[in-house]
Amino acid sequence: MPNDTLLHFVTLLGSLRKASFNAAVARALPELAPEGVSITPLGSIGDFPHYNADVQDTGFPPPALAMAEQIRAADGVIIVTPEYNYSIPGVLKNAIDWLSRVTPQPFSGKPVAIQTASPGMIGGARAQYHLRQSLVFLDAYVLNRPEVMIGQVAGKVDPETLKLTDEPTCKFISGQIDALAKLARKLNS
Repeated sequence: MPNDTLLHFVTLLGSLRKASFNAAVARALPELAPEGVSITPLGSIGDFPHYNADVQDTGFPPPALAMAEQIRAADGVIIVTPEYNYSIPGVLKNAIDWLSRVTPQPFSGKPVAIQTASPGMIGGARAQYHLRQSLVFLDAYVLNRPEVMIGQVAGKVDPETLKLTDEPTCKFISGQIDALAKLARKLNS
C-alpha cells in the first residue's frame, strides 16, 4: 500500500464510565493522527448483552454485528482500555467474546494498537498483556512498539473538559498512530 494511501482506523473503548480517562485518550486520537489517517470511534461495548451461546444460537446481537463490520472495513483498530484487577474490564472481554464468534473474523489479519491509561504508575501494563493474549487467538497483528501505557493519567487530563492535555503524552501517542499506519501499509502492500 503506497504511503499516500488514506487510512481509516477505528477506536474500541474498553470503558463505560462517563468521566473515563481512557475515553479522554480515545477522543484525542483523531487530532493526534498523522496526515492521511482518519480515526472514528466504534459504538459502545456496553450495548452488547453478556455472551451466551444460547443467545448466539438465536442470532447475533445487532451491536456486535455492526461493530464487526466496522472493524472489518477499517484499516486498523486502536483499543483504548483501563486496567481492572490486573486485567481488562469484563465488558471489553465480553465484547471480544462476541466479536470472536462472528465470521468472517473481523480481527483476523487486522493491525491493532493498544493504549491503556491508569492513575497508577505503570499505566495499565498488565491489561495490555492480557489483551494481547486474546488478540493472538483472533489472529490480529498487534503493534509491538511503541507501547502506550499512560501512568498517572489524572494529571494529564483536564478535569473540567476531560481533554488530554499533556503534550509529551500526545506526542508519544502520535508516534504510535504513525507506527500503526506504517504497519497497516506494510500488511496491505
